[in-house]
Amino acid sequence: MTTRNRSRCIVLVAACLLIAFAGIAVAIDIGDIFKVVGIGYLVSEFGPEIDKTINKALAEREAEAKGATKVVPIITVLTGGYIGAAQVVGVPERVRKVQAVAQTEPTLGDVRMTAFIPVSTKTPNRRIERVTGLGVSAVIDLKIK
Repeated sequence: MTTRNRSRCIVLVAACLLIAFAGIAVAIDIGDIFKVVGIGYLVSEFGPEIDKTINKALAEREAEAKGATKVVPIITVLTGGYIGAAQVVGVPERVRKVQAVAQTEPTLGDVRMTAFIPVSTKTPNRRIERVTGLGVSAVIDLKIK
């Protein structure tokens, strides 16, 4: 075994051990990790096709969106994980600026609210830059345990 391959093997074993022990300390569901990463990939690769499908489905129900549309990932404000996708609608130049929809769920006593905020970044933890004048016309989400 070459030194390079030995180093790779050691790194791989160390990573596996780290994941195994982290799973003991913190409940990690590998399936959920794949869902979060997978949604981001699917939206980046197939966003235009998803957008066309949503537009067709809404048009068939006489509920089509008026204006430009785009499908972007939904990101939780606190963790930044991809948890779904949303279709934004509005003026074309503003729709082009949107990179994601930030989701937050504040509570007021017994009342829970879900807010979807179109933003110009995929990492809203750094700084949320809201893109105003747009609406969210559809939400596609996955249940993560």
